[in-house]
Amino acid sequence: MKPRRSSRNRTGPAAARPSIHATLSRWLAAQTLVGLSLVSVFVYTATGRNLALKEDERFERQLSLVRHLMEEDSRPESPLVQHKLDDFFAANTDNALLLTSGDRVVYRSAQVPGAGWTTRCAQFDAGTQVLQLRLSLDPAPDRRLLARLAWTLLLTTVVGSLLVSGTSALLVRRGLRPLRQLAHDTAAAGPAAPGLRIDASRYAPELQQWIGQFNALLQRVEEAYVQMESFNADVAHELRTPLSNMMAHIEVELGVPRSTCELEDALQSQLEEAQRLTAIVSDMLFLSRADRGGRARREAPQSVAAQIHDVADYFDALLEARQFAFEVVGDARIAMDTGLVRRAISNLLGNAIAHGTPATTIRARVARTADQVSIVMENTGPGLAPEAQARLFERFYRVDSSRADSAQHHGLGLAIVAAIARMHRGGTFATSVRGTVRIGMTLADPEGATLSEAPVPDPGRSDSR
Repeated sequence: MKPRRSSRNRTGPAAARPSIHATLSRWLAAQTLVGLSLVSVFVYTATGRNLALKEDERFERQLSLVRHLMEEDSRPESPLVQHKLDDFFAANTDNALLLTSGDRVVYRSAQVPGAGWTTRCAQFDAGTQVLQLRLSLDPAPDRRLLARLAWTLLLTTVVGSLLVSGTSALLVRRGLRPLRQLAHDTAAAGPAAPGLRIDASRYAPELQQWIGQFNALLQRVEEAYVQMESFNADVAHELRTPLSNMMAHIEVELGVPRSTCELEDALQSQLEEAQRLTAIVSDMLFLSRADRGGRARREAPQSVAAQIHDVADYFDALLEARQFAFEVVGDARIAMDTGLVRRAISNLLGNAIAHGTPATTIRARVARTADQVSIVMENTGPGLAPEAQARLFERFYRVDSSRADSAQHHGLGLAIVAAIARMHRGGTFATSVRGTVRIGMTLADPEGATLSEAPVPDPGRSDSR
C-alpha cells in the first residue's frame, strides 16, 4: 500500500505559488491565442461560406447561359448552338456540361468531370423536347485558396500570440512596478523608523485602500508596542514595591530573635503582601484575556439597577463611615454577564467613594439609547483635568497617587471597567463639570429590552444616609 502523502509536502517549496508577473503574462498569452484563434476560425468559416455562395452563383449563371442558348434556337443539335457551347467551355476549362434528351446525348463538353468535382442537374423545355442538363464545376481553385488562407491564419495566430506574449510580459512588469516600490517602502517601516507612514497619494487608486489599511495596522502595532512597554514598566514597578517590602520585612524579622506572636504578625503582614501580588496577577490575566478579544457571556435579561443595589450592599459600612448618601436613578433590562458587570459596578462605586467628598451624594445613573445601556457613577469631588480624563482608564494610572491607598488600590480598577465594557461591545467615558465627576461605561444591547426612567428604590436601603 502506498504511503499517503502528507499535507506538508503539498504546501512546501514545490507547491509555491507562481508570481503575479508570470501568471498575468501566461493569462494574457493564452487570451491572445484564444482570441486570435477564434478570429481566424471566423475568417476561415466566413471565407468558405462566401466561396460556396460564389459557386452557387456560377452554377446559376452558367445554367442561365445554357438555357438562353436553347431558347434562341429550338434545335440544340444545330451547328451554331454546338459551336457556341464549344467556345464557352473551351474558355472555362474548369466547367463540364452534359446535355441529354431522354437517352440521347445532345451535347458533351470536351472537359470530363474529375474526382471531387461538384455536379448539379436541371431540366427545361426546348421547343418540342425536354432537355436534361448536368453541369459540373471544379472546386480545386477555391480549395487551394482556403488552404492558403488556413496556413496564413495559423501563422498569423502563432506569430501574433508570440509577439503579444512578449510585449505583455514587458507591460506587466512595468505595471507591477508600483508593487515593487510599495514593497521597498514597507520594508523601510519598522522599529527603526517609528512614525513612518507610506504616502498613498503616490500610488494608483487601486492600491490606496491597501496602503491606508497598512498604515492603520502600523499605527495599531506601534500603539500596542508602546502600551506593552508601558505595561511592562508599570508591572515591574507595581510588583517590585510589594516584593521589596516583603524582602525587607523578612530580613528585619530574621535579624533578631522573635517570639511566636511576633512571628505570627510578620507572617500575617507577608500574607497581605502576597494577596496583593495575587490580586495584581489575577487582574493582569483578566486584562490579557480581554485584550485577546474575549467576549462576555450573555445571560437572560436582568435589571441593571438591581445589580447596582446588590453591589452597594457590600459598601454599606464604607458609605456610612464617610457619610455618603447613595441613590440609583433609572433602570434598564439587558442581557449581560452578571458577574463581570457587578465587578465593573463595584470598581466604579469604589472609585467614587475613594475620591468623592464625604457627606455628599453618590448617584448611579442607568440610561438607554437605541442599542446600548449606560451605567454612570456620579460623585462630588475634586475635578478631573482633561489629560486625566483621557488617561483615566489606562492600566496603573492614578490621578493622584498620594490620595490612593497603595495597599488596597493598584491602578487596575478602571482599566478592568474598560475591559468589561469592551467585552460587552461597549465603551467608557469620564467627564468633570464644576466639581461633579461622572465616570461610566456603556454596554451594547442586542435584544433591546424595555427601560424604566423612574428611580428604582432599593427595598433594603434608604436613598439617603
